[in-house]
This record gives sequence, C-alpha cells and structure tokens, in this order.
Amino acid sequence: MLNRFRTVMVAVGTAAAVFAILWLAVLPAGGQQAPAPAPALARDAGQFPPYRPSRMADGHPDLNGLWQAFVSANWDLQDHEAQPGPRPEIMGAYGAGPAGQSIVEGGEIPYQPWALAKKKENFEKRMKVDVSNDKTWHDLGDPELKCYMPGVPRATYMPFPFRIVQGSSQYVLMAYEFTSSTRIIRMNWKQEAPVPSWMGWSRGRWEGDTLVVDVTGLRQENWLDRAGDFYGEAAHVVERYTPLSPYHLMYEATIEDPNVYTRPWKISFPLYRRMEKNVQLLEFKCVPFTEEMLYAPFRKQPAK
Repeated sequence: MLNRFRTVMVAVGTAAAVFAILWLAVLPAGGQQAPAPAPALARDAGQFPPYRPSRMADGHPDLNGLWQAFVSANWDLQDHEAQPGPRPEIMGAYGAGPAGQSIVEGGEIPYQPWALAKKKENFEKRMKVDVSNDKTWHDLGDPELKCYMPGVPRATYMPFPFRIVQGSSQYVLMAYEFTSSTRIIRMNWKQEAPVPSWMGWSRGRWEGDTLVVDVTGLRQENWLDRAGDFYGEAAHVVERYTPLSPYHLMYEATIEDPNVYTRPWKISFPLYRRMEKNVQLLEFKCVPFTEEMLYAPFRKQPAK
C-alpha cells in the first residue's frame, strides 16, 4: 500500500512540474502573463492559401457576384455591448442591437474634441426628426432612419447584400439592397466630383489584384453608423477590395477628414459571397415606411 501511495504521489508531482514548466514557457521575460491572441480577423486573413482569382477578358480579377458583410458595424463601428431598441417596453427584444467588436484599426476613431461631442449629440438625437425647415432638415436623426442612401463606406457593412457588376467597359457598378442605392466606379478617371452626393464620386484603379476606389464628393450629412459616427464635407475615403478566395473579399477603407479627425483611420473586414441557390439582390425600398414619421405633421386636417 505504501509503495502504491508513493507511486501515485510521484506521478502527481511529475505532472505538476510539467504544468509549471509549460506555464512558464508561455510567459514573457519578467513573469507576466502573455498578451491575448490577436483577433480572429488579424490571424485568419493571412492564413488563406495563395489565390489567383479568375480573370476578366482584360486580365483583371473577376469580382462579379453578390457579397455581404457579417459584422455589426452598422450599429457601431467600435466595440459595443448589446443594447435595447427605442421602445423596449413595447418591442421587447425586437429592434435590440447586437454586441459587436470594433472594425476600426486601433479600436477607436480619432475624433477632434468638438467632433467627439458632436458624435455623442448625434446618438442622443438619432431618433428625432424635423423636416419643417429646409436649412435644418438634416440636423436631427440618423439618415438610415429616414431612408436616405447610406453613403460610403456605410453601404458596405449594412446588414444587406450588394452586387458588383463588372464587364468589359470602363465602369464598375455597385448595386445595394438598402434603398436600392447604386454607384458607378469610373475606372482611371481624373475628373473631380461635380457636386456632393449621398453615395459620392467613385474613381477606380487596379493595384495588382486589388480594386482601389477613391471616393470624394460625399455629403456631410452622412453618418457612419447608428452610434452617430460621422464625417464632414472634406471627407475622403479610399476603399480596397482584394480577393482572398472564390468566396471572400477583404474590404479595407481609409477615411480622412482634417476638419473632423486628428489623423486618417482605417476599417477592415471580410466580405462573403452569397451562395444560396438562385440568390438574388432584392429590393428594400423603405420610403413608404418613413412617410408617416416625416410628414404626418403636414397632413391636411379634416374640416370640423
């Protein structure tokens, strides 16, 4: 019995020693715990095997297809907890927002102090609207709430698919389900934006297998998410679409506006090809859903 007890204790002691050695091996010099592993996106993006995409007749990658993002950035580009909807006492979990991880490189948007205060004000007033005055029409409420076109880059990470249509011409079409918005990418153009617009003025070029899109002429009323993040009239967005596999594009966008941010900043996330049988880009024409909210105060009242 005593010999058996000694044998068990030796085995336990050996296991404990091995565990201690392994634990110390993962600690950096100084004995502190090793840092947490990098987010999955950072690790996995570089683990795709080398990929040569199928080609168009002009030799450039074929990006045709229906694509969709599966991030919660439309709620908030930065880290955020789950949150209730606007009327939880009536709606319950309907309309509640999911938790999500930041898609912003470095985690946070580098706002100037006044702009950070403006972002917080936007969030507080995101559900308010007042279209009674043309000069202050856009001062209140998330443009998505009012069914305006989503702008760039927001259109890419809304919870709706979009289609890339690429042919032999010098144009690439992007068609979005939300509000049936579209934009045309003019390849190798020099002309500047003629006027500001919700979806901006997009000029494209190829850098190897990456489609690079330079976007200017964006309306300053655009929001980036439901959290009130925004840019101004000097906004400049550079997008990059890189094929990683037959079913994935890596999307990156660098956003700068010297009047709003302290420096340019970047977002990135993968886009996934929709592969369902007979999948189509459907319509989400939301104008009829907003008419009562926007214009009910102006309805002609019946005579008494």
